[in-house]
Amino acid sequence: MSAENIDNPISYEQLEDLEDDFEQVELELLRQQAKLTKDLYAKRAKVVAEIPNFWPLVFEQAPPDIDEYVQPTDSAVLLSSLVDLSVERFELPNGDPRSIAIKFEFSENEYFENKVLEKKFWWRRNKDGWAGLVSEPVKINWKADKDLTSGMLDLVYQVWEDDKAGKGDDTEAKKKLKSQMESTGLDGVSFFAWFGFRGLSITEEENQAALKEEEEKRKLRKAGKEIPDEDDEDEDDDDDEYEMEIFPTADDLAVCIAEDLWPGAIKYFLAAQEQDAMSDIDFESDEEMDDGEEDAQPSKKRKA
Repeated sequence: MSAENIDNPISYEQLEDLEDDFEQVELELLRQQAKLTKDLYAKRAKVVAEIPNFWPLVFEQAPPDIDEYVQPTDSAVLLSSLVDLSVERFELPNGDPRSIAIKFEFSENEYFENKVLEKKFWWRRNKDGWAGLVSEPVKINWKADKDLTSGMLDLVYQVWEDDKAGKGDDTEAKKKLKSQMESTGLDGVSFFAWFGFRGLSITEEENQAALKEEEEKRKLRKAGKEIPDEDDEDEDDDDDEYEMEIFPTADDLAVCIAEDLWPGAIKYFLAAQEQDAMSDIDFESDEEMDDGEEDAQPSKKRKA
């Protein structure tokens, strides 16, 4: 970097304005995409409803960003009883297109009573400038001794109920949840723990206030006026919000489902079909080799 560039740095305010402009374009693209694909997704839903095991096979071929969270027992549930999956940008047409609802529909299974499990994620902005997805825990009605989260999801739901009731930070449910999280860790946690994610506690009123404040700052930047310094005293509070999360990356997983697995479902289903076809060919080849094994001379190469 030359001395001239150091002495004359690019205006960070201009960069922030450009970032805002790019964000608005991306949001408009999401709105248009949702509008243009709505009828196509409805048509796809009718077609795949007639294909046995469509969604289980899609999940079987899920990309690594999703597959890494699906434990063997989770996979057994998804493969045996997942009937349908849908994604909706439920705050459209007037709200934020980044808010998403993901709905799973199940047939009768040995693990839980629910036929539908739907989780909503709201895109919210905080007063400190943070923006992202927040949610509410979803209760799963587990059958006796079949809780795949070992009781942690129920505890998360109880903590949420206690918080809404204003019971404070020292509740019995919170103590039990902290203890269980410390003793078990989060490695290998069930996919179904995803339904317990909350994220930061930001109400719609707080979101609107933060959006208004951000818009006012943008107007000041465009006018070349100075923006008042912000108070960072609440930064640690945001970190504490994630202390009780049994699935801290649930928002990332939600985005991956909504922007990869859901739109690419046909691609993943066809990949599963191709894999099955290749497995059949391999099986037939093995049988042919076994039939001629007695008469054939030993091969110099062995099939791996």
